[in-house]
Amino acid sequence: MAKTKVQYEYNMHCLSEILYEYLASAEGLSEWFAEDVVERGDDFFFSWGSGPAEKATLIRYKPESFVRFRWEEDEGSKYFFELSIVIDEITDDLSLNITDFCEPGDEEENRLYWENLIENLQLKLGAS
Repeated sequence: MAKTKVQYEYNMHCLSEILYEYLASAEGLSEWFAEDVVERGDDFFFSWGSGPAEKATLIRYKPESFVRFRWEEDEGSKYFFELSIVIDEITDDLSLNITDFCEPGDEEENRLYWENLIENLQLKLGAS
């Protein structure tokens, strides 16, 4: 079954360089995205609780700009999740834009999931 593309935008009140570290490093991701993150080359292993680690591969990135991961279960597909930093040219406001894919009908659950994660990130950054 085809997944649905979803996109979210969250205002962040922090420096882009600091935010990027929370998006692109195992140490940063383990602060807000998962309980534990291990990085091995382009492969990141995310752990929540006592369950098995889930593998995602870093498939694209641009320093200080964005990271794009593909979950192991989505290998060979067009599905990914991307965290991108956008700075408004006029106001200089910084936002974190999320692109993700979810099962049809799970859009609201996905939105709430990301809102919770971003709230955690904003608390860590003092960026709310």
